[in-house]
Amino acid sequence: MLILTKTAGVFFKPSKRKVYEFLRSFNFHPGTLFLHKIVLGIETSCDDTAAAVVDETGNVLGEAIHSQTEVHLKTGGIVPPAAQQLHRENIQRIVQEALSASRISPSDLSAIATTIKPGLALSLGVGLSFSLQLVGQLKKPFIPIHHMEAHALTIRLTNKVEFPFLVLLISGGHCLLALVQGVSDFLLLGKSLDIAPGDMLDKVARRLSLIKHPECSTMSGGKAIEHLAKQGNRFHFDIKPPLHHAKNCDFSFTGLQHVTDKIIMKKEKEEGIEKGQILSSAADIAATVQHTMACHLVKRTHRAILFCKQRDLLPQNNAVLVASGGVASNFYIRRALEILTNATQCTLLCPPPRLCTDNGIMIAWNGIERLRAGLGVLHGIEGIRYEPKCPLGVDISKEVGEASIKVPQLKMEI
Repeated sequence: MLILTKTAGVFFKPSKRKVYEFLRSFNFHPGTLFLHKIVLGIETSCDDTAAAVVDETGNVLGEAIHSQTEVHLKTGGIVPPAAQQLHRENIQRIVQEALSASRISPSDLSAIATTIKPGLALSLGVGLSFSLQLVGQLKKPFIPIHHMEAHALTIRLTNKVEFPFLVLLISGGHCLLALVQGVSDFLLLGKSLDIAPGDMLDKVARRLSLIKHPECSTMSGGKAIEHLAKQGNRFHFDIKPPLHHAKNCDFSFTGLQHVTDKIIMKKEKEEGIEKGQILSSAADIAATVQHTMACHLVKRTHRAILFCKQRDLLPQNNAVLVASGGVASNFYIRRALEILTNATQCTLLCPPPRLCTDNGIMIAWNGIERLRAGLGVLHGIEGIRYEPKCPLGVDISKEVGEASIKVPQLKMEI
């Protein structure tokens, strides 16, 4: 989702009385003996207010989510102060719904895990402040969560996946390739040098005015592009994938967006229509953009696989590639990645689409993973701050570029 403005935030702090009344609303008997660790996860890094209760066996005991998509579609992108206000209005209800559905008393939780980095400052502040009040009242351990770490580890909730594995994280705010060697042990192989793929799709959808298209009016930009692309010819326009000659694992999407803008302007002149009207070639443009993006993602990921195998960082056979994040729910991109994993004797694993987008389940599960490993579990909450920008792991992307690995061409017959 496109972010319209970036505003420094005021730290939202719910009153102690409100939190106390919230806790008193639960009628469950405290002190029940549970054999498994149980974590409440809270997510407010962008435009979804989400919470979930998960146990260490991977059972989702309760979950709730409030999506702001409909509101932000009307403004053409996320306005951080508006997102903050919606988080404030909904966070208590969402956490309460998740806990009520779980039938777990707050006093029986093993810990509370919350996204504190990276994300929109105003949004992160709401989740962190509410969580710290809850932690203070319940006297429970607090587990700060890195949003991208949570996306990367979600697959271990749904599948039996051992370390190490390669992860491609693609969303509206992030794009990176990393080798996951442990719960908090990541080697960053490449990242976007400009905008994220989901952000680019949203901008193209806005430029095509797909919100006015009868089939796409209630869809996010990325979903609208995917839907319309099914009706289009991906070869109607000739667009070369970005960074074609750069032998590294970094990504770029701004150039693809600018080329697409020029194509749209040209077609508007040819068809004699004004900006804001639907082009007859909109489906072909959507298909071309989606295909070009898929090819770009595949090529960089292919190089990452070859690099990791050359350095014995991944097994030669049956290595696992995980694709996660909101854009990973795009089935065309998944099929493109399947072509890659078939060609490289790897296995592609993706969380279910509902766990690819932001959710409380992945935050709670990341909390379980850290709790079991004894990593980053805090028993004091002084000095905890949210971090709008925060890298993931150790950056070895320069080393990847220096390896200058040539990638064989694949037939992208999707």
